[in-house]
Amino acid sequence: MAEDSEGLKAMAHILSPHCRVIRMSDGALIADWKRTRFFGMTMKEIEKFAGGNPEERAELVTGLLRTRCATASRNEHSDAGVGIWLRGVHLLIRTVGFGRVLRMLSLAAPGYARADPPSAEQIGRLKRAVESHSRRSWFVNGDCKSEAVTAFILLRRSGSEAVLHVGVRERPFALHAWTASAGRCVPDADPLGHTFTPVLSIDGGGH
Repeated sequence: MAEDSEGLKAMAHILSPHCRVIRMSDGALIADWKRTRFFGMTMKEIEKFAGGNPEERAELVTGLLRTRCATASRNEHSDAGVGIWLRGVHLLIRTVGFGRVLRMLSLAAPGYARADPPSAEQIGRLKRAVESHSRRSWFVNGDCKSEAVTAFILLRRSGSEAVLHVGVRERPFALHAWTASAGRCVPDADPLGHTFTPVLSIDGGGH
Protein backbone atom coordinates (compact mmCIF):
# COMPACT_ATOMS: atom_id res chain seq x y z
CA MET A 1 0.00 0.00 0.00
CA ALA A 2 2.87 2.37 0.82
CA GLU A 3 4.57 1.59 -2.46
CA ASP A 4 1.54 2.39 -4.59
CA SER A 5 1.08 5.63 -2.60
CA GLU A 6 4.67 6.62 -3.42
CA GLY A 7 4.04 5.62 -7.02
CA LEU A 8 1.01 7.90 -7.21
CA LYS A 9 3.05 10.80 -5.83
CA ALA A 10 5.86 10.17 -8.32
CA MET A 11 3.39 10.02 -11.21
CA ALA A 12 1.56 13.17 -10.09
CA HIS A 13 4.83 15.14 -10.19
CA ILE A 14 5.28 14.65 -13.93
CA LEU A 15 1.69 15.16 -15.05
CA SER A 16 0.72 18.16 -17.14
CA PRO A 17 -1.05 21.01 -15.28
CA HIS A 18 -4.42 20.03 -16.74
CA CYS A 19 -4.18 16.39 -15.60
CA ARG A 20 -5.00 14.81 -12.25
CA VAL A 21 -4.47 11.30 -10.96
CA ILE A 22 -7.34 9.72 -9.03
CA ARG A 23 -6.79 6.66 -6.83
CA MET A 24 -9.08 3.75 -7.69
CA SER A 25 -9.58 0.39 -5.94
CA ASP A 26 -7.60 -1.53 -8.57
CA GLY A 27 -5.31 1.17 -9.93
CA ALA A 28 -5.58 4.83 -10.88
CA LEU A 29 -7.46 7.04 -13.31
CA ILE A 30 -5.69 9.93 -15.05
CA ALA A 31 -8.15 12.69 -15.88
CA ASP A 32 -7.18 15.07 -18.68
CA TRP A 33 -9.57 17.96 -17.98
CA LYS A 34 -8.31 20.07 -20.88
CA ARG A 35 -9.22 17.49 -23.53
CA THR A 36 -11.88 15.65 -21.51
CA ARG A 37 -10.08 12.33 -21.73
CA PHE A 38 -9.46 9.60 -19.16
CA PHE A 39 -6.74 6.96 -18.98
CA GLY A 40 -6.49 4.00 -16.64
CA MET A 41 -3.37 2.54 -15.04
CA THR A 42 -3.05 -0.76 -13.20
CA MET A 43 -1.64 -1.09 -9.69
CA LYS A 44 1.46 -2.82 -11.07
CA GLU A 45 2.14 0.11 -13.39
CA ILE A 46 1.75 2.58 -10.51
CA GLU A 47 4.16 0.59 -8.35
CA LYS A 48 6.78 0.80 -11.11
CA PHE A 49 6.89 4.59 -10.68
CA ALA A 50 8.21 4.09 -7.15
CA GLY A 51 9.98 0.73 -7.21
CA GLY A 52 10.53 -0.18 -10.84
CA ASN A 53 13.83 -0.11 -12.68
CA PRO A 54 14.78 2.94 -14.83
CA GLU A 55 13.76 1.21 -18.06
CA GLU A 56 10.28 0.43 -16.72
CA ARG A 57 9.77 3.98 -15.47
CA ALA A 58 11.04 5.43 -18.75
CA GLU A 59 8.51 3.31 -20.67
CA LEU A 60 5.65 4.57 -18.51
CA VAL A 61 6.78 8.20 -18.75
CA THR A 62 7.10 7.88 -22.54
CA GLY A 63 3.51 6.65 -22.66
CA LEU A 64 2.29 9.64 -20.65
CA LEU A 65 4.28 12.02 -22.85
CA ARG A 66 2.77 10.43 -25.95
CA THR A 67 -0.76 11.05 -24.67
CA ARG A 68 0.29 14.60 -23.65
CA CYS A 69 -0.57 13.84 -20.04
CA ALA A 70 2.98 14.58 -18.95
CA THR A 71 5.47 17.31 -19.72
CA ALA A 72 9.21 16.86 -19.78
CA SER A 73 9.82 20.17 -18.04
CA ARG A 74 8.14 23.38 -16.93
CA ASN A 75 7.75 25.95 -19.69
CA GLU A 76 10.10 28.92 -19.42
CA HIS A 77 9.07 32.28 -20.84
CA SER A 78 11.49 34.14 -23.07
CA ASP A 79 12.59 37.63 -22.12
CA ALA A 80 10.99 39.08 -25.27
CA GLY A 81 7.76 37.19 -24.56
CA VAL A 82 7.57 38.67 -21.07
CA GLY A 83 7.88 42.18 -22.54
CA ILE A 84 5.08 41.55 -25.03
CA TRP A 85 2.76 40.23 -22.33
CA LEU A 86 3.57 43.14 -20.03
CA ARG A 87 2.79 45.79 -22.63
CA GLY A 88 -0.37 43.97 -23.69
CA VAL A 89 -1.60 43.70 -20.10
CA HIS A 90 -0.84 47.37 -19.45
CA LEU A 91 -2.75 48.43 -22.57
CA LEU A 92 -5.71 46.28 -21.51
CA ILE A 93 -5.75 47.80 -18.02
CA ARG A 94 -5.68 51.32 -19.46
CA THR A 95 -8.46 50.43 -21.92
CA VAL A 96 -11.00 48.57 -19.78
CA GLY A 97 -9.81 49.28 -16.21
CA PHE A 98 -8.02 47.24 -13.56
CA GLY A 99 -11.22 45.86 -12.02
CA ARG A 100 -12.46 44.41 -15.30
CA VAL A 101 -9.05 42.87 -16.02
CA LEU A 102 -9.16 41.11 -12.64
CA ARG A 103 -12.58 39.69 -13.50
CA MET A 104 -11.19 38.45 -16.84
CA LEU A 105 -8.25 36.57 -15.34
CA SER A 106 -10.06 33.24 -15.43
CA LEU A 107 -9.95 33.44 -19.25
CA ALA A 108 -6.15 33.71 -19.35
CA ALA A 109 -5.08 31.95 -16.15
CA PRO A 110 -6.04 28.25 -15.85
CA GLY A 111 -7.21 26.88 -12.53
CA TYR A 112 -4.95 23.82 -12.60
CA ALA A 113 -1.29 23.65 -11.58
CA ARG A 114 1.60 21.24 -11.79
CA ALA A 115 2.27 19.04 -8.78
CA ASP A 116 5.87 20.26 -8.55
CA PRO A 117 6.13 23.88 -7.33
CA PRO A 118 8.37 26.35 -9.19
CA SER A 119 11.78 27.01 -7.70
CA ALA A 120 12.74 30.34 -6.18
CA GLU A 121 15.28 30.67 -9.00
CA GLN A 122 12.57 30.34 -11.66
CA ILE A 123 10.42 32.96 -9.95
CA GLY A 124 13.48 35.17 -9.60
CA ARG A 125 14.16 35.04 -13.34
CA LEU A 126 10.56 35.98 -14.13
CA LYS A 127 10.66 38.78 -11.55
CA ARG A 128 13.82 40.26 -13.06
CA ALA A 129 12.39 40.08 -16.59
CA VAL A 130 9.05 41.67 -15.64
CA GLU A 131 10.58 44.48 -13.60
CA SER A 132 13.33 45.15 -16.15
CA HIS A 133 10.85 45.55 -19.01
CA SER A 134 8.54 47.59 -16.79
CA ARG A 135 11.25 50.06 -15.75
CA ARG A 136 12.68 50.44 -19.26
CA SER A 137 9.32 51.04 -20.91
CA TRP A 138 8.02 54.63 -20.94
CA PHE A 139 4.61 53.12 -21.66
CA VAL A 140 4.44 50.83 -18.60
CA ASN A 141 6.68 53.00 -16.41
CA GLY A 142 6.89 50.65 -13.42
CA ASP A 143 3.13 50.14 -13.02
CA CYS A 144 2.67 47.54 -10.25
CA LYS A 145 -0.75 46.47 -11.52
CA SER A 146 0.63 45.51 -14.92
CA GLU A 147 3.61 43.73 -13.36
CA ALA A 148 1.42 41.73 -10.96
CA VAL A 149 -1.13 40.69 -13.57
CA THR A 150 1.57 39.75 -16.10
CA ALA A 151 3.41 37.62 -13.54
CA PHE A 152 0.16 35.97 -12.43
CA ILE A 153 -0.87 35.03 -15.97
CA LEU A 154 2.56 33.76 -17.02
CA LEU A 155 2.98 31.72 -13.84
CA ARG A 156 -0.47 30.17 -14.10
CA ARG A 157 -0.05 29.42 -17.81
CA SER A 158 3.20 27.58 -17.05
CA GLY A 159 1.39 25.49 -14.45
CA SER A 160 2.67 27.25 -11.33
CA GLU A 161 0.70 28.09 -8.22
CA ALA A 162 0.32 31.85 -7.87
CA VAL A 163 -1.86 34.31 -5.97
CA LEU A 164 -2.44 37.91 -7.04
CA HIS A 165 -2.92 40.33 -4.14
CA VAL A 166 -4.27 43.86 -4.08
CA GLY A 167 -3.34 45.65 -0.87
CA VAL A 168 -4.02 48.98 0.80
CA ARG A 169 -2.02 51.32 3.04
CA GLU A 170 -3.97 53.80 5.14
CA ARG A 171 -1.40 56.50 5.94
CA PRO A 172 -0.70 57.91 3.48
CA PHE A 173 -3.39 56.14 1.50
CA ALA A 174 -2.10 54.02 -1.38
CA LEU A 175 -2.94 50.84 -3.29
CA HIS A 176 -0.47 48.24 -4.46
CA ALA A 177 -0.68 44.95 -6.42
CA TRP A 178 1.69 42.00 -6.42
CA THR A 179 1.73 38.29 -7.28
CA ALA A 180 3.14 35.73 -4.85
CA SER A 181 4.53 32.33 -5.81
CA ALA A 182 7.05 29.98 -4.16
CA GLY A 183 7.80 32.55 -1.47
CA ARG A 184 8.67 35.32 -3.97
CA CYS A 185 6.64 38.38 -4.98
CA VAL A 186 6.40 40.18 -8.32
CA PRO A 187 6.75 43.08 -7.79
CA ASP A 188 7.84 43.37 -4.14
CA ALA A 189 4.96 43.17 -1.66
CA ASP A 190 6.46 45.98 0.42
CA PRO A 191 8.02 48.52 -1.97
CA LEU A 192 10.32 51.00 -0.22
CA GLY A 193 9.58 49.25 3.07
CA HIS A 194 5.88 50.16 3.06
CA THR A 195 3.48 47.47 4.28
CA PHE A 196 0.22 46.87 2.41
CA THR A 197 -2.68 44.87 3.85
CA PRO A 198 -4.27 42.56 1.23
CA VAL A 199 -7.93 43.37 0.61
CA LEU A 200 -8.33 41.12 -2.45
CA SER A 201 -6.57 37.87 -3.37
CA ILE A 202 -7.04 35.88 -6.59
CA ASP A 203 -5.69 32.37 -7.03
CA GLY A 204 -5.91 29.71 -9.74
CA GLY A 205 -8.52 30.21 -12.41
CA GLY A 206 -9.03 33.84 -11.42
CA HIS A 207 -11.14 33.00 -8.32
